[in-house]
Amino acid sequence: MVEIKEISSRSDIKKFIRFPVSLYRNYTNYTPPLETDELQNLLRDQNAAYAYCDTRFWLAYRDGKIVGRICALHNKLANERWKVKHLRFTRFDFIDDMEVSRALMDQVESWARELSLTELQGPIGFCDMDYEGMLVEGFEEMNLFITIYNAPYYLKHMEAMGFTKDVDWLERRIAIPETLDPKYARAGQYVLKKKNLRVLSLKRTRQALPYVTRIFELLNLCYADLYGMVPLSPAMIQQYKDRFFGFVNPDYLSIIVDPADQVVAFGVAIPSLAKAAKAGNGRLFPTAWVHFLHDLKVNDTLELLLVAVHPDYQKMGLNGIMIHQIYEKARKNGIRWAETGPTLEENYNIQAQWGQFESRTHKRRRCFVKPVSEG
Repeated sequence: MVEIKEISSRSDIKKFIRFPVSLYRNYTNYTPPLETDELQNLLRDQNAAYAYCDTRFWLAYRDGKIVGRICALHNKLANERWKVKHLRFTRFDFIDDMEVSRALMDQVESWARELSLTELQGPIGFCDMDYEGMLVEGFEEMNLFITIYNAPYYLKHMEAMGFTKDVDWLERRIAIPETLDPKYARAGQYVLKKKNLRVLSLKRTRQALPYVTRIFELLNLCYADLYGMVPLSPAMIQQYKDRFFGFVNPDYLSIIVDPADQVVAFGVAIPSLAKAAKAGNGRLFPTAWVHFLHDLKVNDTLELLLVAVHPDYQKMGLNGIMIHQIYEKARKNGIRWAETGPTLEENYNIQAQWGQFESRTHKRRRCFVKPVSEG
C-alpha cells in the first residue's frame, strides 16, 4: 500500500531532494543537482520566484521507505502572461510502479481542482532557468550539470495517466574542430564597425560583474516568447547572479556592447561539472569541492548555457563573432566537445547554428499536458 505525505519542513525537503540519489544509485548516467542549489530553489525563504508562485510537496512511502516524490507549482505569473489555467509539476520521481506515480499525480490534480485550474503541465519549474522537460530519448548519455536525468520507464507512466506531448527540447553534442571556418572570424565585423559595437576583452570574471544585470535584461527580452517563459525579476536576477557567477570562466563568456555600454549580445558556457557533481552525490563537502575546482580548470567538455542577441542585431553575424571568440579559448584549453543545453525543437535558428559543425542530436526532453478531470 502507498502512503502519500504532504511535507513542508526543511528536514523533509532535504529528504525530498535526496530521494533521486538513492533511486538512481545504479544508473551510471545519472548526475544529481547540488543539494544546496535545490534547497535554494525549493525553500520559500530562499527563492524570489515565490513572489508569484505557490508550491506543495508530497512524498510517497511504502513500508516506511520513500518510493516517490512530486512538487506541484502554481505559477500565477505564467498563467497570467500566457492566459492559461495551468498547474505545473516538477521534481517528479518514482519507482517503476503505477500505483506510486498515480497516487502522487492524484494529489497534484486534486489541488488543481481546488484552484479551479484546468490543465496539468510538466515537468516544468519556476522559470526558464529552472529544470524543464522529462528525458524521453538519450538514456544512454550522461546528463549535464544543468539538466536532470530520469529512467526510461517514466514515459510509459505518463502515457498511461493520459498525458500527451506539448513541446520537446533537443540537446546536441558537438565536436570542436581543429580549425574553424574563417567565416566565423569575419562574421559580423562589418556590423561591429558600422554600429560602433565592441567585443569585451575579459581577463577576470569580476570584470563582467557590471554587465551581469544587463545580460539578464537582454535574456528577458530575447526569450520573452519562448515556451512557458516568465521574465526574471530584479530579485531573481540577483539570485542567479549570486548562485552561478562563480562558475563562469571569462574564457567562455562573450559579451558585445553598444556605444552606450549596453549589452546587445552575449554567449556563456561552463566546463562540464557533471562528473564533479556525481562524485559528491550532489554535495560539495567534504571532498567533492576538489573535483569541482579541478573540472573548472581541467576539462575536455563545455556545457553551452545561454546565448542571446538583441532583436535589432539578429542575423547580422554577431553569433559567429561569439562562437569564434569562445572557440579560440576552448581549443587553447584542450576542449574537445561542447554540449548544448535543452533547446526547443521548433527553435530552428538555434538548431541551424550548429549545422556547420560535426554534431549529433542525442537527447530529447518533453513537457506533457493533461486536462484536469472533474474528480
